[in-house]
Amino acid sequence: MPTYIVLLGPPGAGKGTQAEILAAKFHLPHISSGDIFRENIKKDTELGKLAQTYMSKGELVPDDVTIAMIRERFSRPDCEHGAILDGFPRNPAQADDVEVMLKGFGGHVNLVPLITAPPEILVERLAGRWTCRANGHVFHERFNPPKEERVCDFDGSPLFQRDDDKAETVKHRIEVYQSQTAPLINYYRQRGILAEINGSAPIEEVAALVMSALGK
Repeated sequence: MPTYIVLLGPPGAGKGTQAEILAAKFHLPHISSGDIFRENIKKDTELGKLAQTYMSKGELVPDDVTIAMIRERFSRPDCEHGAILDGFPRNPAQADDVEVMLKGFGGHVNLVPLITAPPEILVERLAGRWTCRANGHVFHERFNPPKEERVCDFDGSPLFQRDDDKAETVKHRIEVYQSQTAPLINYYRQRGILAEINGSAPIEEVAALVMSALGK
């Protein structure tokens, strides 16, 4: 039976980092909803074109379009044994859609690590992030600075700071997350598959806590 893990946590909690660690450990693909949008838009797929029509107007992409993209991604050979989902679902209705979809692949959500940290730590982490324009590599001016200022170590493209990683917007992002995601946290807690993880600890300790939860 395939293994499916859904990572939850506020912006800056370290979901992406832990997803990459889990992906390497279990040889499962890390699937980010943001990456799926970018891939479909870049490849000019029918779903990408449809998503772009909403995004260009500043509207949310409908759930059925997002689910269709994720279903297509899960149908690829590298997802045969499961996947790690990051950034989706965002509410109980989407979580229901995910469960229906996963049944079609012979599985279900096995564990939902909820990685949390105090707001002041989240703000510090996010406000220092710089992203590679070419391939989305992420650096941090304090925790993971590039070798050359504002230049990606991997492909030499310029780094930029996303609008939603600027200090003035970070606190609002956290508030929105807390208000919108609380019902989803309760959804998974009631199903007995939520594992609350202290994301303010060092990366290695957080990874160990996630692995311990998976072991249980």
